[in-house]
Amino acid sequence: MEVFNTTRGVVLVQDVEVAFDFWKRFKGLLGRRSFPVGAGLLLKPCNSVHSCFMAFPFDVLFLNEEMVIVHIIESMHPFRFSPIVREARSVLELPAGVARLTGSRVGDKVSLRTCFS
Repeated sequence: MEVFNTTRGVVLVQDVEVAFDFWKRFKGLLGRRSFPVGAGLLLKPCNSVHSCFMAFPFDVLFLNEEMVIVHIIESMHPFRFSPIVREARSVLELPAGVARLTGSRVGDKVSLRTCFS
């Protein structure tokens, strides 16, 4: 499944991993040595994240219930805490630089799309 920024007309993630249960959200990106371009992690429900014990920086897009970006953290470095974004219902974690490269901004709408090969 991919994540598409419908406002900008660009793919953010070609292969998104979803973390909708407590343990998957709890683990998140912990233990990974890298986060390749094209990969992503969607956490739901979620309105704040941390980067404790992470090995790399990553971009964080906070999404409301309608999948509209309500807050962005570009290149969140290890051992940081995000603010609690009250209107966020989910978080999309991306490799560092993807938000900037795709021109993603607060107010953009994103969608999940099933890919068929």
